Amino acid sequence: MSWWQEVLTFLLAGLIFSIVNSVIRPLVVILSLPFVLVTMGLFMLLINGFMVWLAILLAPNIKMDFGWAIISSLVISLINYIVSGFSDFNKEEKIS
Repeated sequence: MSWWQEVLTFLLAGLIFSIVNSVIRPLVVILSLPFVLVTMGLFMLLINGFMVWLAILLAPNIKMDFGWAIISSLVISLINYIVSGFSDFNKEEKIS
């Protein structure tokens, strides 16, 4: 497989991950809300790992175990946390 086919495969995987996260994730979070509350949010790690794993299953030519999906969801969450800390989108303007 050439480099541009690999790039297109990973772009397609990113698109699939975005669709899975926007459509299926809210339903799974609502249905598993009691588990999230009892575990004080730690169950969200499993939900995020499941979303990564599901997106990888749907993407062609990419394979990943569920354990690695959990680890990759931790990395994605950490990167999102760092980027949102540096962005101005989440900061509220003070009205004086």
